[in-house]
Amino acid sequence: QLQASGGGWVQAGSSLRLSCAASGLTFSTYGMGWFRQAPGKEREFVATISRAGGSISYGDSVQGRFTISRDNAKSTGYLQMNSLKPEDTAIYYCALDPAGWSVVSDDYQYYGQGTLVTVSS
Repeated sequence: QLQASGGGWVQAGSSLRLSCAASGLTFSTYGMGWFRQAPGKEREFVATISRAGGSISYGDSVQGRFTISRDNAKSTGYLQMNSLKPEDTAIYYCALDPAGWSVVSDDYQYYGQGTLVTVSS
């Protein structure tokens, strides 16, 4: 089970930190990713991190502004979002990939329920 939290309403230029708490599985054996879906749009890749955290990849639209991390001892992943823009408004989902750290949403086995991020201009 994955529980995402930390979303909210902020003004452009602000920061938010999302958390993704895992339970009922061995978190450290999964790559972790964040995806987002805005109203009327397809799910978009945001960031992914490998099992031990040594490999990371970001979507082009968030590169340089967002930072993904994880704490395997706490079975929790994070997404630090800085310099938020109105176009970052979406429901953000964390997900676990048993095979690695894919940028493809269909490769992920588990998804959390999502947390809403709203950025006003």
